[in-house]
Amino acid sequence: MPNGKVRFYDEEKGFGFIQGEDGQQVYLHASVLPDNADVRAGTRLEYSVGEGRRGPQALSVRVIDTPRLARRSKRSADEMAIIIEDLMKLLDGVGTDLKAGQYPDRPMSRKVATMLRHIADDFDV
Repeated sequence: MPNGKVRFYDEEKGFGFIQGEDGQQVYLHASVLPDNADVRAGTRLEYSVGEGRRGPQALSVRVIDTPRLARRSKRSADEMAIIIEDLMKLLDGVGTDLKAGQYPDRPMSRKVATMLRHIADDFDV
């Protein structure tokens, strides 16, 4: 069975691609993964290949190893409290506009989305 590394995998969409040791790119669908498999870019897999609608497709997949994510240092609770308070003020303003039937403009939407992503990353450390 060939081995390769996951080049890309989108858990929400349920598919990705494996870069085989032989250089062949293989389509990876969530349905062929073992239950509770942790698959992300860099995960090493052993798989068999069949011909699918999208070209070569992984069939029987076994996870060899999953790379560990680098742990970031957590912000202190005091720092996070200040950040959360600022976010709440920002969201209150957005909520007021929404109650008035008006969505925030594009720059404000991006600012809110960026802040939410960063805070989610900080909590997910």
